[in-house]
Amino acid sequence: MNQTTELPLPGSIAETISSNAARLSDALNDHMRNSFQPDSRKSLRKFHPAEVSELTGISMSNLRTRHQEGDFPEVETDARGRRLYSAAEIDTIREVMARTGRNGDAYLPGRRDGDGLQIISIVNFKGGSSKTTTAIHLAQRYALRGYRVLAIDMDPQASLTTMFGYRPEIEFAAGGTIYDALRYEDPVPLSQVIRKTYFHKLDLAPAGLMLSEYETETAYALQHRLDPPFTQRLAIALDEVEAEYDLVIIDCPPQLGFTTMTALLASTGLLITVVPSMLDVASMAQFLEMAGETVRTLEEATGPTDWKFLKFLVARYEPTDVPQSQMAGFLRSILLDQVLTTPMLKSTAISDAGMTQQTIYELDPGQVVRKTLDRILESVNGVADEFEQAIQQAWGRKAG
Repeated sequence: MNQTTELPLPGSIAETISSNAARLSDALNDHMRNSFQPDSRKSLRKFHPAEVSELTGISMSNLRTRHQEGDFPEVETDARGRRLYSAAEIDTIREVMARTGRNGDAYLPGRRDGDGLQIISIVNFKGGSSKTTTAIHLAQRYALRGYRVLAIDMDPQASLTTMFGYRPEIEFAAGGTIYDALRYEDPVPLSQVIRKTYFHKLDLAPAGLMLSEYETETAYALQHRLDPPFTQRLAIALDEVEAEYDLVIIDCPPQLGFTTMTALLASTGLLITVVPSMLDVASMAQFLEMAGETVRTLEEATGPTDWKFLKFLVARYEPTDVPQSQMAGFLRSILLDQVLTTPMLKSTAISDAGMTQQTIYELDPGQVVRKTLDRILESVNGVADEFEQAIQQAWGRKAG
């Protein structure tokens, strides 16, 4: 006689879902408390001299000499006497070099007089295309490089917000997200929702489930001609804090709705992630076609879109996968230099770090197999550095 599993009655399905949600929420709270103890919030590790050298361009020998001569502030040392630097201390060293080093401007890569705020949307039509992974790694890399960065989570799923150590469904259930600055009824200044993070020079405008209301509210607003329209709402919100940042990195939701279009129309540059598989490339082609048609229609009403650059990033790339290599080559043959030369590799280091809401920049090198970490760092740093050239060119500077 076959055993059967008793299914819940239709009337109890809602209770089952709610019960599962509560259990998962409690378990996630426990997991995050265990991950971040003794503090309830995340904190950033300190960096070794080789990392400081790579981030700043100061040679190891010059780093030692400058410390010996008293030019740089004293920092913590480990049991072996090796110096350990906080992100703020790295920034102080960078400022010293800008004042006293040759070609001092090179140590301060951010905006200068006359440079506009660079607002970069990271987009794709499909989930699982490494948008959030790309967004947070770029934001952290550029903060460590000395840029003043604002990360904006425009996805109601709030994965980017979660990566910063927040529980959106709990901490932002009553408000405090980017939605509050974009909503049509009594919007608040963007500065009221921006949170300082544990990363020096990196702030966050978080997301939460309420952001999904923006889609239906925008449809209503269009019908009733409410101003300002969705095409201007994020740009207007950013005007308030424009002078405080060099870069804005926006993690967009995986669909071409009003939320994504609001981000795109505020942007000065786009980075489109694509997994090199036939289905993902076909999906991206659809996204581009729809986005192009939508933007053209909006431009007829609002004027031309001021995008300085459009780049494609091959993400979750496995070099030993022959079909992936072929598809990546196909993309490059069609899109040419719009495709970044450096791909974002698929790596266990990224997925393992994500288990504790960390990135590869937050992992202590001793936590991971050195070869694995070096491989993914080379990839992610290469992506960030190559994309940084597009940012610098938008400011009229020669690519490094």
